[in-house]
Formats: sequence, structure tokens, C-alpha cells
Amino acid sequence: MAEQLSFDLPVREARGREDFFVSPANAEAVAMIEGWQGWPSHKLVLTGPPGSGKTHLVHVWAALSGARIVSAADLPEADIPDLASGPVAIEDCDAIAGNRPAEEALFHLHNLALAEGRSILFTAEKPANLWNLTLPDLASRMQGTPASPLHEPDDTLLGVVLMKLLADRQLSPTPNTVPYLVRRIDRSFAAARDVVARLDSLSLSTGRPINRALAAKLLDNA
Repeated sequence: MAEQLSFDLPVREARGREDFFVSPANAEAVAMIEGWQGWPSHKLVLTGPPGSGKTHLVHVWAALSGARIVSAADLPEADIPDLASGPVAIEDCDAIAGNRPAEEALFHLHNLALAEGRSILFTAEKPANLWNLTLPDLASRMQGTPASPLHEPDDTLLGVVLMKLLADRQLSPTPNTVPYLVRRIDRSFAAARDVVARLDSLSLSTGRPINRALAAKLLDNA
């Protein structure tokens, strides 16, 4: 069969609270986000592997609190006093380890926001004691911040994640496709993202619908 033309269409991620499935792997973090007004010291670190829902929950929190969202790497160019004037979410904080300007900017934002009585949410893949920050005062403040983890998915959550990733790509699998994938891929968010991307590509290139047979072909050739 001749390969079909394929088009790299944008993925539109659903990030509303109604789109976030609560399971034992993330229930604690969801409760902390929804109860944000009771955070000790007005701050929280949200940790978890890529694809676990950190950014989704950041957007849920922003909708609840009116917070602005910024990447930690962009802080050296940001207006820190302006950011500190309201709730703020800082993403990928562990990615700035060794970046002195970014570490200093995060340190000043942390101190100024809390001095103003504002709430601040940090995200990272790892717990704060593993960030390898080089600014001691920042490291101590981050390690003293309450943290809530997002864990790798159980089978139920993995199935929901697969359905969401497919829906984000406007894909409609047959009913037996996702249960088949859940039984056969690694139980991780990274594996779910990888298999959905490859399944989308294979469907586009072959012109075949996304069903159990196509999933089997993909996994057999992996």
C-alpha cells in the first residue's frame, strides 16, 4: 500500500479542571491545588515526571487563583516586582540549576511574593533537595517548601491519559484499542505520550484507522 500524505497538525491540550482525572496517583496534589488558600506559608512545590499533569494543574490553579504562569528560565528577563504583585506559578524550577541569573531571580521573586502575602506555586520533576541549586539561600528555601508529588499512573489513570492524549490530537480509537495498549506498554506517562505519537504517525502514513490491529502492528514492530 502506498503511504498517505500526512500533516503535522497542532495538538490542542485540554487543561480545564474537568479534563483532569483524579486517581490515587495524583489525588493528594489535586487536593492541594484546590485547597490552595490553605497552603502553609502560601507556597507549594508540585513534582512529578514529564506528562504527569504538572502543567495541567498549574493552569487549573491559575484559573482558581488568577495567577500568572512563567518558566523559571525566563525569570532573568521578567519584571519581578510585577510578578510578585499577585499569585504566580513558576514552572520547571529544577531546570535552572547552575544558571546564576535565573536562580537569583527566583530567589528574589520568592522573597518578594511572600513578603507581599502572595501565593506561589513551583513545579519540577524532582524533589527540591535534588535540584542541585548553587545559590544556598534559594536551595534552603525551596527545600523548606511543602511539596506534593504526582506519581506514575496506575492502570486506570494510564487508560485515561491515553484517551486524553488521543483526544488532544483529535483521534478516535476503537473501544478496544486503549485497553489493549494499557496491558502492553510501560506504566508511565512518557510511554503513553510516545505510543500515541507513534500511533498517530502510523495512522496518517498508512491511512488506517486507529484500532487494536494498528496498535498491535505498532508494538510488534517496536
